[in-house]
Amino acid sequence: MSQLPVIFKRELASYFATPLAYVFIVIFLVLSGVFTFYLGGFFESGQANLSAFFNFHPWLYLFLVPAIAMRLWAEERKSGSIELLMTLPITRFEAVTGKFLAAWVFAGIALLLTFPMIITVNYLGEPDNGAIITGYLGSWLLAGAYLAIGSCMSALSKNQVIAFILAVSACFLFIVSGFPMVLDAFAWAPQWWVDAVASLSFLVRFDAISKGVIDLRDLLYFLSLIAAWLTATAVVIDLKKAD
Repeated sequence: MSQLPVIFKRELASYFATPLAYVFIVIFLVLSGVFTFYLGGFFESGQANLSAFFNFHPWLYLFLVPAIAMRLWAEERKSGSIELLMTLPITRFEAVTGKFLAAWVFAGIALLLTFPMIITVNYLGEPDNGAIITGYLGSWLLAGAYLAIGSCMSALSKNQVIAFILAVSACFLFIVSGFPMVLDAFAWAPQWWVDAVASLSFLVRFDAISKGVIDLRDLLYFLSLIAAWLTATAVVIDLKKAD
């Protein structure tokens, strides 16, 4: 019998057993409001949509999501509880996936608590709610990609701060990979190579989904990225289990 649900419930409950969950949610909600209404020019735009809300998510997640992910494995390795976890009748896949899904659902809960944004924009006008729902889906997938990368970085180090810095750095590279200044550095390479580097950008993929355009390629990109980094996490855990 799969132990995945057991691990998932245990990990999700652990978030709310400490002030960490509540601090993260409050910070996320406050910053979302500040970025949307003050820095994003929500009222100045005169448009009933949440583009100002979603535009800041890649940058907002850059620091907040790795803060969730840094404890996934670094804490287990530092305390030595990872040895106990690995002796339980669970597979490496169940352990890695269970921890990730708990963190992803937690991030989803924080995202859903921004529902007053939807109420506000519907009160002020007649927005395309289909595009808004798509934007939320894209935002959750983006958070999942950040978490998967953060999970792997957390498995690499026993120090949560180092895991946080590694995750932020890796996610930042995925964000800027589509920037002109980065692509200019590959001017010597074949065009297909430049296009491949640009296609790795979180911004390029997320921007389309947040505007209501669901492309199967974008969905597969995020899901494949998550699967790849979780696989890397399992490999790292296996290699580091003797540390």
